[in-house]
Amino acid sequence: MHSQRDLAARNHWKFKGWILGGTVLASFAAGSILTAYLTQVKQVRADSNRVFELRVYHTVPGKVPALESIFRDVAKLQDKYNVSAIGYWVPNDDPDWANTFICVVAHPSREEAKKNWDALHADPAFPELRKQAAPLIERVQDGYRVDEVFMRPTDYSAMK
Repeated sequence: MHSQRDLAARNHWKFKGWILGGTVLASFAAGSILTAYLTQVKQVRADSNRVFELRVYHTVPGKVPALESIFRDVAKLQDKYNVSAIGYWVPNDDPDWANTFICVVAHPSREEAKKNWDALHADPAFPELRKQAAPLIERVQDGYRVDEVFMRPTDYSAMK
């Protein structure tokens, strides 16, 4: 009887060993499949032509606060003409950027950007705002020192 009990105990532990081994193997396989899915390289999708426009206004020394004040009114007009400002910034603590005012705008496409800017510039209130801002921005040859660049979001960007 003693040997029959030993045999039953051994078979019981052998059976549990197979269950444990099978569970470990199934967990490993599921984890491997999940890891492969989550880490696969995803192709950049061109779902839209959305672009962002970075605008850096270089002001006459000390005139950033005055330009910032004018942009409070410009921002209202931008909303009216679907020029969607993401934000406005004034750099801190870096003397190389002391006289800059920065704006980032989102557009559905480059074409929409042109259309919306043209509409904003045609608004009867805009020329007065431009007239107020003109003496605050550095002059460069026949224009003003405003850096403008259109950017596309990367596939890993939080904002698209």
